[in-house]
Amino acid sequence: MTTVIPGPAIPGPVDPPARLLMGPGPISAYPSVLRAMSAPLVGQYDPFMTTAMAETQELYRAVWNTTNDATLLVDGTSRAGIEAAIVSLVRPGDRVLVPVFGRFGHLLAEIAERAQAEVHTIETEWGQVFPASVIEEAIVRVKPTLLALVQGDTSTTMNQPLEDIGAICARHGVLFYSDATASLGGNAFDADAWGLDAATAGLQKCLGGPSGSSPITLSERAVEVIRSRGRIEAGIREAGDVAASDFVLSNYFDLGMILDYWGPRRLNHHTEATSMLYAARECARVLLLEGRDDVIARHELAGRAMLAGVRGLGLGVFGDVAHKMTNVVAVEIPEGVPGDAARSALLEDFGIEIGTSFGPLHGRVWRIGTMGYNARKDAVLTTLAALEAVLRRFGAAVPAGGGVEAAVDIYAGAA
Repeated sequence: MTTVIPGPAIPGPVDPPARLLMGPGPISAYPSVLRAMSAPLVGQYDPFMTTAMAETQELYRAVWNTTNDATLLVDGTSRAGIEAAIVSLVRPGDRVLVPVFGRFGHLLAEIAERAQAEVHTIETEWGQVFPASVIEEAIVRVKPTLLALVQGDTSTTMNQPLEDIGAICARHGVLFYSDATASLGGNAFDADAWGLDAATAGLQKCLGGPSGSSPITLSERAVEVIRSRGRIEAGIREAGDVAASDFVLSNYFDLGMILDYWGPRRLNHHTEATSMLYAARECARVLLLEGRDDVIARHELAGRAMLAGVRGLGLGVFGDVAHKMTNVVAVEIPEGVPGDAARSALLEDFGIEIGTSFGPLHGRVWRIGTMGYNARKDAVLTTLAALEAVLRRFGAAVPAGGGVEAAVDIYAGAA
């Protein structure tokens, strides 16, 4: 006799509450991105699909400000792009140098260790960035194959200057990779001019989309390194008599195979995440339609207004503000205010989400983002007004209207 296992209670359709996502990401997506994701699916080799893939590649060349032919998407969150870049560029035993100025530098180091690299790190105090001279000194000492460097680290809100790093890497024969997940689209990023060999990002920050797709761009030099490695696909060993240790450790994140999938031969590797492709295409289209420099300027203005607003409420700001990302600020939690309870009140009573933090900053700061679709005046002012009300409820003495007035002054001065 067959035992019938009771099924679950069937829930209703997905119906999320209204939220204004003003944390460090994910953020509220552009409405047109959400509409794009609801478009009908097509087969992965349908002419519409392959055309959409080619269009997406061209759009992201403009987003990255590069002529790299190898500009495409890795299916997965921004961490998927990071892992694909590192495991495909690094051979076991290669030296990798990771300058760490926040949580996500530690992530790059961990992924490189999992790729069996010999990982070397240098660290600076959270809230600071590295002078180029310090990075060059470490390169001379370590002699790495790859420098892996976060541009914008949301854990500290810092934006590491990259302008001089590519030339340093070129002088010493080092591949240069940057994780631009939190910064691309809201801060300057010039892949070619800055000498990047590889860079990855995600949609869920300044690009104004959902998490789940990772744009990546690769220089010709990086592609040569990737192509020089062996492949095992469907039981067929390629690339001659290379050592087993020379094969990329991951099948899914093997950029050599992914490049063939996105290239003219369209060699099957995986089934492209169609709805995420639509989202990524629309994120880039919206950005370029507004104008790449104009979007960066909008982020800068919104970030400056939020910074003035929290200061107008009498709140302190963590870190070297001169090197802060445009799109997120770390606000010091006033003494006596329970950080998590105040965040919960913002969410429950106003539908506004702001972020906590990690490691040494947990319980010390909130992280407030102004990025993508939410890098706009009404979102900034609404958040500041709600934050003032919550702070008052928890006993903080803040100037009445101080945050909103300070932010309005920034917008008025920019008009």
